Amino acid sequence: MKILQIGKFWPVRGGVEKVMYDLTCGLSRRGIECDMLCAGPRGKTKDITLNDYGHVTATHTIFKANSTMISPDMVWELSRIAREYDIIHIHHPDPMAALALFMSGYKGRVVLHWHSDILRQRILLHAYLPLQNWLLDRADVVICTSPNYAAGSKALSRVAPKLRCVPIGVEAVIPNKEGAQQLRKIARGRKIVFSLGRMIPYKGFDNLILAARELPDDYMVIIAGSGPLYKRLKELVHKNGLGNKVIMPGRISDKDRDALLGVSSVFVLPSVEKTEAYGIVLIEAMSAGVPVIATEIPGSGTSWVSEHGVSGLNVPVGSPGKLAEAIVKVCGDTDIYGRGARRRWETMFTGELFIDNITSIYRELLEGV
Repeated sequence: MKILQIGKFWPVRGGVEKVMYDLTCGLSRRGIECDMLCAGPRGKTKDITLNDYGHVTATHTIFKANSTMISPDMVWELSRIAREYDIIHIHHPDPMAALALFMSGYKGRVVLHWHSDILRQRILLHAYLPLQNWLLDRADVVICTSPNYAAGSKALSRVAPKLRCVPIGVEAVIPNKEGAQQLRKIARGRKIVFSLGRMIPYKGFDNLILAARELPDDYMVIIAGSGPLYKRLKELVHKNGLGNKVIMPGRISDKDRDALLGVSSVFVLPSVEKTEAYGIVLIEAMSAGVPVIATEIPGSGTSWVSEHGVSGLNVPVGSPGKLAEAIVKVCGDTDIYGRGARRRWETMFTGELFIDNITSIYRELLEGV
């Protein structure tokens, strides 16, 4: 079989792009021909070889609008190569990718990976809705990442007979021991509460900062990431006199993330909106044996990814007090929750299991031709 993944950005920036890239790498490492088509930065279209069975084509982007990369070159490129592939696997939400598929004239099998509804860009959704409905109808299989999200999505209710729930999986995070030793010296015996993500409204980092006010002095909160709210959140830290308790190092490397997971007592995802559809950072932490705290966002998969009382605790949205209570409780039983987190990752969220499940869907589709 020959597969093409289509989605948003290159280089990889967020969860949707990471899933697409991991699939491309994982399938091609198994000897399955799998390529990736996405919008790259401004400039010439680039081809990047991953291995003998996979490569990335990043098309020239003119500009970005409403989180969508406007790349007419993607339309022309897909029209040129579409017929080479047995299956096109398209990752939603991405209006540019949907438009490219619509205009390509492709007649083969289509897998639609529904990562989330379009929630914040309501004007864009109104204009995009006919194309979105076409894409839902055109797909042979629609993949959703969790049963919670499938049940709460009005858009997915129209395609229930062809809907499949396939949890995203990741390779195990191996803690960086050298970096972890340095962090232990900095922490000076304090329990480390770790959080990571873009500094944007739906991530709810303000609630974690306010929760830090209620934590004992032997706790240290590290919130890593960059984004438009970084300066405002730093001001909130200083306004509450938390400069010695809440550290915001900005964007960090994967190596630094791995070091932090090697010393953290708990990982917290304090998101407040359904835009946080899954939370790949949760399963990355769980793979390292770190217990997690997620929020109970209606219709989101976050509180399904982490099983309450097993891999950690789930708390109400926007409740700093409840969040602080959960942090203290989990840190009191770090070993128990940590073992539960690792077991849940091993049984449900490994990278190999994810590739196995996706490959099975591909084979079913091609056997039914």
